[in-house]
Amino acid sequence: MECIVCHEVTNKYKCPKCLGQYCSLKCYKVHKDSPECVLKVNETEIAKTLAVDDEEEPTVHEPFKTEDTVPKEKLQMLGTNESLKNLLYNPYLRNLLTEIDTAPNAWKAIRAAMQEPLFLEFADECLKIVEPQNEED
Repeated sequence: MECIVCHEVTNKYKCPKCLGQYCSLKCYKVHKDSPECVLKVNETEIAKTLAVDDEEEPTVHEPFKTEDTVPKEKLQMLGTNESLKNLLYNPYLRNLLTEIDTAPNAWKAIRAAMQEPLFLEFADECLKIVEPQNEED
């Protein structure tokens, strides 16, 4: 194979993005900023990703039901609620939710988030759907 920049015969290095071969750091620096360096993704992988996005998340079995288990229908209602959608336009809230989701200690992250008025508003909107208040409450 030959270097994608200087065309010297080489098989030393491969670009991590486009898998093109290059011979030196100098050639790589020139190549990585060029329009020819395009991410090569297998078309079947793209099709699989798109197909997975349309399907439900696979599970081995139904989770054990407890008194805190939320019915699937109510969880689906969260996705169609306009108030929640409007709240999720806020990048700060989306970032906060991502931090909670990726936190090593989710309980601690939720406790910290409960100090944020925006997160409280989001949580209240979720609870209105998942656990609507009875008239007697």
